[in-house]
Amino acid sequence: MAQTNGVRLKKKYGQHFLRDYNILASIISHAELKEQDAVLEIGCGDGFLTKALLDCPLKKLWSFEIDPEWAEKIKQTVADNKFTLFEQDFLKVDPQQFTVDAPWVMVANLPYNITFPILEIVRTHTHLFSRGVIMVQEEVAQKLVKKAQSGKDYGFISLFYQHYFEWKLLDKVLPQSFMPAPKVVSRVIAFTVKKERQTIYKEAAFWDFIKVCFKQPRRTLRNNLAQFPDQIALIGQEKAAKRAQQLSMEELLCLWDKIASFY
Repeated sequence: MAQTNGVRLKKKYGQHFLRDYNILASIISHAELKEQDAVLEIGCGDGFLTKALLDCPLKKLWSFEIDPEWAEKIKQTVADNKFTLFEQDFLKVDPQQFTVDAPWVMVANLPYNITFPILEIVRTHTHLFSRGVIMVQEEVAQKLVKKAQSGKDYGFISLFYQHYFEWKLLDKVLPQSFMPAPKVVSRVIAFTVKKERQTIYKEAAFWDFIKVCFKQPRRTLRNNLAQFPDQIALIGQEKAAKRAQQLSMEELLCLWDKIASFY
């Protein structure tokens, strides 16, 4: 089993540690940390990013590490009054503990197997966060930023998370930048929590409707909504002949205004 610094790497935690100093410098630069910032890191591993963050002007750094062996290693090698280590599964954390010093800045190489559960915590507690710079799989990053008519990656995920965040693609990161090398290309991506969001009538039902529209992305709305003939009639034949991938958020909202009474 692979080891680094005498500690076993565990596949179940998705442990691939960044080793590229140029990418590290880029993450730190784009985070634009200030002395008043409270920073959150998830999965500190061997502290490669942690130590660089502590060299920045920041108010505090909270790091969460699920692996007890790495947590112990960090306790032995990182000592800073601004730093607090939590030996804890981040997905089991009570987000209300972040009300102290909110809003937080997330700077993290996210464990890829729990990227979306982490994003959901941020999304459902946007009042506790302001922005972040994170590492995710390239495929995930593309889905988060895509717009209408921009390819197969545009879909429910794009619309849903763009409703809550502004996204910006940063560095593409090749497998050899990690130890051990993952089987996928990665991407650094920045997000900013939207302070104001468009009001959506019956919002939960709207997102259910969007899921149906994108159920078979290459099929037309007429086909995806085949079980709802009355809705197709209200949408109109011209729009029903289009694929959801061809329609922007604004266009989909216009369709929703016509059929929301069915939900």
